[in-house]
Amino acid sequence: LFNMLLTAAKLIGAGLATIGLAGAGVGIGNVFGSLVIAVSRNPNEKDELFRLAIIGFALTEAIALFALMMAFLILFTF
Repeated sequence: LFNMLLTAAKLIGAGLATIGLAGAGVGIGNVFGSLVIAVSRNPNEKDELFRLAIIGFALTEAIALFALMMAFLILFTF
């Protein structure tokens, strides 16, 4: 009985940890959507805006990787 409860808790916890992946997807969409708007308003600054967008993408993707790492740690420990 205890083993089943532990398994259920691990699966629920890993599922909750993956909610951060959805937030990261929204954040990445927001970064590149803002890039499109900014380039359409000021095409001369395309290179600088793209550089900033890549930095924003990398930081947002890092949060997604942390969430995924937490889900795997919850699933595959104990």
